[in-house]
Amino acid sequence: MGAPAVRPARYLGCHGTLTMPDHGELEAIWIKPAHGAPMDPVGSATLKAGAGLVGNANQGGRRQVTIISRERWIDVATRLGAEVDPSARRANLLVRGVRLADTAERILQVGACRVRIRGETKPCSRMDAAHPGLREAMIPDWGGGAYGEVLADGEIFVGDPVRWVDEAEGSA
Repeated sequence: MGAPAVRPARYLGCHGTLTMPDHGELEAIWIKPAHGAPMDPVGSATLKAGAGLVGNANQGGRRQVTIISRERWIDVATRLGAEVDPSARRANLLVRGVRLADTAERILQVGACRVRIRGETKPCSRMDAAHPGLREAMIPDWGGGAYGEVLADGEIFVGDPVRWVDEAEGSA
């Protein structure tokens, strides 16, 4: 069974455009124990600065943690006309209430930890193995999510607040 439907947290902004708030919640955490292995859902995890999620196969570099948005995932599933569990994306974190598109170099506070978004996670051909057409449906508007570098060590928990912070606030 797919993930439960969640109403996107969108608000009418200036000029009548739909916007999302700059704060939300961490809905899920997945750890990939080995390349190609199934994603393991966990209730909490440790983030290590300069490395990523402790126990995750991907460590170091610019892609230490991958993040998808619940709202974008709902849009992708709606476009496909199918229920596809968000874990099929193979991202580490599922957040709700923050927009990830076009956020390169911004800092996302996840619980007590900070992640500098480095770019868009492009969907790969493995997505079509999860559901035909999924890769193509994820291409617009950062549907594959974002990746980033961990700036501050700490524990994160499902249910933690998630919000954008500025550089000065992020270093405090």
